[in-house]
Amino acid sequence: MSRQVIEQAEKKMKATLEATRHDLATIRTGRASLALLDGIEVECYGTMSPLNQVVKLGIPEPTLITAQPFDPSIIRAVETAIRKADLGLNPSNDGKLIRIPIPPLTEERRKQLAKKASHAGEEGRTAVRQIRREANEEAKRMEKDKAISQDEAHRLQEEVQKLTDRYIGSIDELVRKKEKEILEL
Repeated sequence: MSRQVIEQAEKKMKATLEATRHDLATIRTGRASLALLDGIEVECYGTMSPLNQVVKLGIPEPTLITAQPFDPSIIRAVETAIRKADLGLNPSNDGKLIRIPIPPLTEERRKQLAKKASHAGEEGRTAVRQIRREANEEAKRMEKDKAISQDEAHRLQEEVQKLTDRYIGSIDELVRKKEKEILEL
């Protein structure tokens, strides 16, 4: 029964780590990355569709993303959606292909983005700590209900702490790498 608590906590922590990794991937650096465009939705045919489902995306060079709509009639809608995403990107099109140049970051913008990365990391760490808290409460409840002994409850809490330390360390490493990537000139 205590094994289930550990497995459940680890599953949730792993999901939190992946969510943090995804959040960090959407933060712009000086290089082109398709993850920047995640979350952008385009209005076409009367419904909202994810950008990557209506265009073919590519990175022909480190500071350029291209988007080729499957249907050329939605090129304006795609361009508008990218502009409205507030990513500081200025797409242009030639009627068939949208070019999205990735402008170099100013020092001030780099610092803002590094702060945003740090904030995303803190949200991930907070979520992992909340999972730890829930697992520890479950261990105490199981001890109180005499489902496990006091020693088992203590061991369970120690194991949960080790998991917590490991996942927080992984999040810290992701944030460190992202901040380095952002602040590099």
